Amino acid sequence: MLKNIFIGIIRFYQKVISPLKPPTCRFYPTCSHYGLEAIQKFGPFKGGWLTVVRILKCQPFHPGGFDPVPEEWPPKKKTKAHDH
Repeated sequence: MLKNIFIGIIRFYQKVISPLKPPTCRFYPTCSHYGLEAIQKFGPFKGGWLTVVRILKCQPFHPGGFDPVPEEWPPKKKTKAHDH
């Protein structure tokens, strides 16, 4: 039930609020699409947490780019390859 409420809030945002403002999301998929996928995949608590973290990253000091919903919970940290 809570899952459906969160999904309804995101869909309302996508259909009513988002069209009224210029596109500003610096990520792909957009934060609202990310939120839908995260909540559908992990439920309202884990998916909601991932969505909140993603929205907090959506600001001018973050480079943005491709940032998909993780395949598993907990999300694995992105590691950088080091040359030895």
